[in-house]
Amino acid sequence: EPLFGDFELSFQWKIAPGGNSGVKYRVRHYVDHFLGCEYQIYDGLYRGYRIDPRNATASIYDLFEPRRAVRPRPAGEYNEAVIRVSGNRLEHWLNGTLATTAVVGSAEWQQRIVESKFCDAPGFAQDRLGRIMLTDHGSEVWYRDICLKLLPLVGGSRE
Repeated sequence: EPLFGDFELSFQWKIAPGGNSGVKYRVRHYVDHFLGCEYQIYDGLYRGYRIDPRNATASIYDLFEPRRAVRPRPAGEYNEAVIRVSGNRLEHWLNGTLATTAVVGSAEWQQRIVESKFCDAPGFAQDRLGRIMLTDHGSEVWYRDICLKLLPLVGGSRE
């Protein structure tokens, strides 16, 4: 299975009402299971559910919430997403707007890891190479126009 370093992944997605899914990257084996950073896809408008902003659509799941002004289109409508990984900088875009960004290994990153479900995964996402995968929580979700563009590794080679 290929491992990816720096890249830009663009895609369109739509989700069923009440759906929960996402795209994970920098996926590696930690302790007893595979984990990675996740571009969360969630129908937060379903039946007025309230969720932690760190779990909202376009968040870096359980770590960094999207900016308040960023809103996905309603369930059943396509959205455009971009995940950009360059060095330690992670960016999630939604419908042409930068939704959230983080710097892996920064003081803020470390604090948010401690407060997250990843606190028991030593070095979470600090390895710059990993797999890309789709999550499956039993919700219907559609993806189209998927484009993966590999970027030169910042500060290193692809070897």
